[in-house]
Amino acid sequence: MMELGAQLFTLRDYTQTAKDLDYSLGQVAKMGYKTVQISAIGPIPAETVKEICDKHGLRIVLTHTDPNRILNDTEAVIREHDIMGCDYIGIGMMPPKYRSPEWLWHFAEDYKEPAKKIAAAGKLLMYHNHNLEFQKFQGKLIMETLMESFSPEEMGFTLDTYWVQMGGGDVCAWLERLGDRIPCVHLKDMAVRGMEPIMAPVMEGNLDFRKILATLEKTGKTKYLLVEQDICEGSPFDCLETSYNNLRSLGYQ
Repeated sequence: MMELGAQLFTLRDYTQTAKDLDYSLGQVAKMGYKTVQISAIGPIPAETVKEICDKHGLRIVLTHTDPNRILNDTEAVIREHDIMGCDYIGIGMMPPKYRSPEWLWHFAEDYKEPAKKIAAAGKLLMYHNHNLEFQKFQGKLIMETLMESFSPEEMGFTLDTYWVQMGGGDVCAWLERLGDRIPCVHLKDMAVRGMEPIMAPVMEGNLDFRKILATLEKTGKTKYLLVEQDICEGSPFDCLETSYNNLRSLGYQ
């Protein structure tokens, strides 16, 4: 059964100190979440992060880690994830210099060695998409180039439902296409105000989450459903709780 988790980027304004992280994770645990993704928190030691998560009965299943550290300080990043008990080391966004036809190929050239070291340590480098990966360079999507540049053992994908939709992609088709390369996914809904798309709690917008979840059940390779909402109207705590309750109504927890 896939497990629900909270992507802490949603609460980034409330996780910059150990004290704030402690309070915020207490609220996350009260909502019913059992797992979390560590992302955009303050400079808090891995040991302290683990202690706080343990206190609230939360397991760390994924991070978004500074790509420069993954590239240049790989061994230390691996050690920190060992301390946190976390097997998935995530890149949250492609660094700007790689986002051009001239330089995209350097991404695989640069990150191949860190990916191999991470795999050798029994972990997996994870790549989180936005909409920019649905650009075509020389007739090929950036996503396709990434898939071809790394083996499944070297890099997985944290597919983000909202950003696939923003990129003009078919969410379920991409879930099927990535198959066993998506141990973690980001669940985020899209609503509309006037002419503009806006982020919404899961099942409060227009994405067909029953179909999305059925597709994930069919592929059978995803472990963690991580709820994220970059921009919230009102309290991000309320948004995380609404998403949790909506997904729990479908039998997930």
